[in-house]
Amino acid sequence: MTALALVALLGPGIAKAAPAGGPTEGLKLERMVMMMRHSVRPPTKRVATPAGTTAQPWSAWSTPYGELTPHGAEGARLMGVYYRTFLGARGLLPRDGCAAGDDVVALASSKQRAIKTAEMFVEGLQPGCGLKVDHPDSEEADTIFHPSEGIDGDVALRAALRQKPGLAAEPRLRAAEFAVLQRVLGCDPATKAGCDLAKKPSHLQANKNDTPELEGALSVASTAGQTILLEYAEGKPMAEVGWGRASKADIQAMLRFHTLKFHYEVGAPYVAERYAAPVARKILDALSAAQAPKLTMLVGHDTNIATLRGFFRAHFTAADYPRDDPPPGGAMGFELLKNAAGKRYVRAFYTAQTMDQLRELQPLTASNPPSFSYLEIPGCRVADEATLCPLETFQKIVGGKLKALPTR
Repeated sequence: MTALALVALLGPGIAKAAPAGGPTEGLKLERMVMMMRHSVRPPTKRVATPAGTTAQPWSAWSTPYGELTPHGAEGARLMGVYYRTFLGARGLLPRDGCAAGDDVVALASSKQRAIKTAEMFVEGLQPGCGLKVDHPDSEEADTIFHPSEGIDGDVALRAALRQKPGLAAEPRLRAAEFAVLQRVLGCDPATKAGCDLAKKPSHLQANKNDTPELEGALSVASTAGQTILLEYAEGKPMAEVGWGRASKADIQAMLRFHTLKFHYEVGAPYVAERYAAPVARKILDALSAAQAPKLTMLVGHDTNIATLRGFFRAHFTAADYPRDDPPPGGAMGFELLKNAAGKRYVRAFYTAQTMDQLRELQPLTASNPPSFSYLEIPGCRVADEATLCPLETFQKIVGGKLKALPTR
């Protein structure tokens, strides 16, 4: 199918017509890998932020803390339904019936929210086909999505502390976002609960064999913004979204704290490359092996995507989210393409539902598609197409980074 035909079928922003005779002429999709974040969940603990950081208690959830909600499960299924059409139109998977044998594989982290997201996505993608999701039995056994080797906690802390502009500068640089957050959190004049968050300090704490942890005001800001997003994405009444004080624009502003947290905790190359290495190795194998599934689904967490982005030093903007913020149920993906001359390329992309598509559980169709955009991989492109990466160059970049890391 031509790129123009694909645009007509699946909506704008999916593909572009290639210049005649160029390296993109006649590109055929051979394989795809998707690293997906789980869909909507409640906070991972009963009180989302420490006592005294909000003027009122957080809203209640009926789903156990940290687990995928039924709403989030349906959002994941709707993405799977859409990608059945999308990948069928591109000739990767059958439009009807079940894919053959091992053409589709799905691997999730040990967490229920990731496992259930994967199960619901593949049920939408391959309904009634009985496709099973592989996953470890515990976080301790999860060497792909929760790696615990190869990171020296003290070295990681020093690397994080070198991240610019530095924690001390952030309250001034983020004054506008803190003002929005403060208005939403409220301030109890009697107890001072929720008051003056921006004036409180932030610091990084080392963790043995793990990434540093951001603590203090910036950490509270990240968790609060993410919790209010999840209230919105869950479809809660607006009176229960940020205590009725948060608009969608407010949520978008507060989400910038989420990317800031990743910048300091896992943004340094020392940390990102080590944490993302197991996922990057899976992606490299899926795109390079002589025999591999047509679609490889990896379903984990926002940290997996944040570190994978850092591994490649790439950037994305997904749907209506801030730059480099991984939305619930969205995915960073990689296509393996072959042109008419037989040369293979890799193209990275990001796909996600908009906030309202997920909040309202909108069916995803050609006229209402999820966001989809191609990304540049620094150091890997062809002359007339910045997002097209020769496979052999991709292999050198990923293989070189993996080879330079300590053996796991």
